[in-house]
Amino acid sequence: MNSFKILVLLCFNLSLAQTVYESIDSESLGTTRELKIQLPRNYESNTEKYYPLIVVFDGDYLFEVVAGNVDYYSYWDDMPEAIVVGVNQDDSKSEDLNVSMENYLPSKTGAQFYDFIENELLDFMSENYRSLNFRVAIGHGETANFIHYFLFKNRPVFNAFAALSPSLPTLMQENLSRRFGLEQEDKTFYYLSTAVSDTKRNHKQILALDAKISALETTTLFYGFDNFDDANHYSLAAQSIPKALQHIFLVFQPISKAEYKKHILTLETSPVDYLIEKYDTIETLFGIEKQILVNDFRAIAAAIQKTKQFEYFKSLSKIAVEHHPNTVLASFYSARYYEETEKPEKAMNIYRSAYTLEEVEGYTKDDMLERADQIQQEYGY
Repeated sequence: MNSFKILVLLCFNLSLAQTVYESIDSESLGTTRELKIQLPRNYESNTEKYYPLIVVFDGDYLFEVVAGNVDYYSYWDDMPEAIVVGVNQDDSKSEDLNVSMENYLPSKTGAQFYDFIENELLDFMSENYRSLNFRVAIGHGETANFIHYFLFKNRPVFNAFAALSPSLPTLMQENLSRRFGLEQEDKTFYYLSTAVSDTKRNHKQILALDAKISALETTTLFYGFDNFDDANHYSLAAQSIPKALQHIFLVFQPISKAEYKKHILTLETSPVDYLIEKYDTIETLFGIEKQILVNDFRAIAAAIQKTKQFEYFKSLSKIAVEHHPNTVLASFYSARYYEETEKPEKAMNIYRSAYTLEEVEGYTKDDMLERADQIQQEYGY
């Protein structure tokens, strides 16, 4: 019995996200910097799997909040599993964030810290951990502004930015709106937040920045913003982080009601192509060949039905064969195609032939047989 208990505890521990502590000797900083690193659940056993990297500035107090949310959302498959690294700035923040008062760019120790992040930390994580090139930077207050400087490279080392109540210096609003207004080769994900009880200066400047960004017309910027009613400069961080993760990893999530109404029902092109592109984007960004969720098949089928574009049922059936083979899903959409294109006998036969296949998430054999019987009664076959 004791051996069984030990085995259960061991298995339980292996299923949890792991936090490890590292020290990195930095030539740029001329000192050693402490890191906190959370690895995904079963990181050690999934030796072929690579993960997005989330870099948390102000890691001395912000790391645990981010790491907990990442573990929670990835557990429910609302975002991919990710590696989270927190950079400890408890005793070095003023030096790390030093900015020139002449051009408002990182200067002296600030420039050294910038080089440490770009040229040492990211290389260290790539060489020692299985991290992908999809990288997220998260900062709060002064560090939220500092992460903006990584945006101004031709090919930024970060793909996504979460700026929680950034303390914006002179010209940063204009520089950011100009940068975001340019069409880029790669997609940029940007999340910005403030609160009604934020510091007055931050709140005013962030609202002005939001107005500038919201007015832009660009296809390569994916922008999210929150102005919380019930938070201040410090408490908004805890509310912002889950919203930021949801925004940045929106494409990874199942199709929501909002996505269905805003993006799918308004399509002028094939909703099936939209579904394929969604999952191709997941693979491109996160290196994950994700099986198309039955929920997402259901959403596309609902759009086809609502818009009466029944020809798309045929192509939906084809990708259902690839992603859910040996289930009734592909047969159902194939039969729906023939049913709506005035070939009821063929639809009836397909419904009945699906009896040998497996049921899947609400698509049942009994439903298929009932549909076949209805066709037979209606047309007298």
